Amino acid sequence: MSKQKKVIIRLVIGGIFFILALTLPVDGILKLALFLLPYFIIGGDVLRKALRNITNGQVFDENFLMAIATVGAFFVGEYPEGVAVMLFYQLGELFQSYAVNHSRKSIASLMDIRPDTANLVVGDKIEEVDPDDVSIGEMLLVRPGERVPIDGIVVEGCSTLDTSALTGESVPREVAEGSEVLSGCINGSGVLKIRTTKEFGESTVAKILDLVENASSKKAQYENFITKFARYYTPAVVITALLLAVIPPMLLEGALWSDWIYRALIFLVVSCPCALVISIPLGFFGGIGGASRQGVLIKGGNYMEALANAQTVVFDKTGTLTKGVFRVAQICPKDVSEEYLLEMAACAEAHSSHPISQSLKTAYGKEIAAPRIGVVREIAGHGVRTVVDGVDVAAGNDKLMTTLGIDADQPEAAGTVVHIALDGVYAGYIVIADEIKENSKAALEKLRQIGVQKTVMLTGDSKTVGEAVAAQLGIDEVYTQLLPADKVDKVEKLLNAKVQNSTLVFVGDGINDAPVLTRSDIGIAMGALGSDAAIEAADVVLMNDDPMGVAKAVEISRKTIRIVKQNIVFALLIKGGVLVLGAFGMANMWEAVFADVGVSVIAILNSIRTLNSK
Repeated sequence: MSKQKKVIIRLVIGGIFFILALTLPVDGILKLALFLLPYFIIGGDVLRKALRNITNGQVFDENFLMAIATVGAFFVGEYPEGVAVMLFYQLGELFQSYAVNHSRKSIASLMDIRPDTANLVVGDKIEEVDPDDVSIGEMLLVRPGERVPIDGIVVEGCSTLDTSALTGESVPREVAEGSEVLSGCINGSGVLKIRTTKEFGESTVAKILDLVENASSKKAQYENFITKFARYYTPAVVITALLLAVIPPMLLEGALWSDWIYRALIFLVVSCPCALVISIPLGFFGGIGGASRQGVLIKGGNYMEALANAQTVVFDKTGTLTKGVFRVAQICPKDVSEEYLLEMAACAEAHSSHPISQSLKTAYGKEIAAPRIGVVREIAGHGVRTVVDGVDVAAGNDKLMTTLGIDADQPEAAGTVVHIALDGVYAGYIVIADEIKENSKAALEKLRQIGVQKTVMLTGDSKTVGEAVAAQLGIDEVYTQLLPADKVDKVEKLLNAKVQNSTLVFVGDGINDAPVLTRSDIGIAMGALGSDAAIEAADVVLMNDDPMGVAKAVEISRKTIRIVKQNIVFALLIKGGVLVLGAFGMANMWEAVFADVGVSVIAILNSIRTLNSK
């Protein structure tokens, strides 16, 4: 039988005896005995916890407050109220327990992506093993309906993968031979053979679970405030209640000890800080879980608190606002053929994995023999130099041409321009175009709607390309032709210029932008699931490459902080009001019970709303 069921049975039995004690016409010792029986059935565990904590030096907690208040009620002859306070306190605790468990289960169900087993291919046999026992390079079989246990490459088969647990996206992703697959996805229709590329501990699913599990350890200022508040608040109210019970009867003529002790007991019941101590951490816990459901991993309550104050959002361009899938849009040769210019550029970029290099090789479409290419020198932020078939080839931006003393054309092209020089002579340029993501404009509009004051774009692209993209998306400021170090400098200047108590958010692809992600107040890694650099450097990881995730992260954070503030104000106002009324004899024990248990339940119900972030 579960612990909660045992508590319910105990409360039901105690409640029956309480009703009997209220209805039976008895007096004196027998009446006391009749009320003590349900009191001990209902509140015995609270008394035990209070005594145990006192012996361990932890005196001032809610168990102590309830024990003193209810025992005191018996001493002043208020037997029914003593039992009632304990009964409603226990019902409130039971409800809180259900609420917290519901929140934990909701998050657990969202993050229930850890595979229990992996089907290891050993010769002609399939062995079911623990994912931790699988090494890099081993072959796994994933049947329809099973989760991919470890990151890898498909070597046989084709299927569709349900990635909703990782990305929040409901559209299945098609995979075939050569496709990269991430752990935690559910295989849809076909049988897949996968060669692992990581150990389980380094795979995507393990990293996500680690991020979510450790998020609660990074507390927001509100959570730290409540922890400190409770530490000083509880002893203060106990001392105040003691003074309230003792001083007025000693100083005021005609004041009754029983009357002022009763007021002090009401004061103790009201003062229990459960509503704040439970509901505020639960609010952040729910907010992080709700964000996870939307494909947004926030590493802790402190980052959520900072996101709520975001006023400036800075975007990288390539791979963040644009797809990062480049294609050759234009070839403009000078004294050579288009085919030869493209061939020389593709050969020069043959060893690079940069998207622009890939687009040149894709456009060329032929195998490039390695012996044709000499030593390649990559010049950061400029381009590459090498020798192809004995010809000195330089391919890069206009900075490279200027460095080499070559007079290059300056086309007004809405794309990335790659200039090519052969044996020191300008041979023309190739325009590479990148597409803007479908949701980029909508995401920026959403950020403005929810109160972000300034949007900025930083890019290494040319002034023409950067300004064209910024104008199309409605970005407030754009800085172009930036090296990685220049991006950090720009972020430094933006940080110095921001409004006090606001935060600056940088959104990048998480691979090339690690320095800027680290330097900004909040770093968001875009579409970087599985990227070690992104997960380490960023405070927030978007589990897909949709820019709308940035607006989701800010909006969910603001909703969470709003709910937390509501709980703090509501609890303090109600408790403060009833404390004052109780001290002046204008509130009874039932109102005190509402100010404790009722406020706690309402605050917890309010906190649960953070789980349902849309």
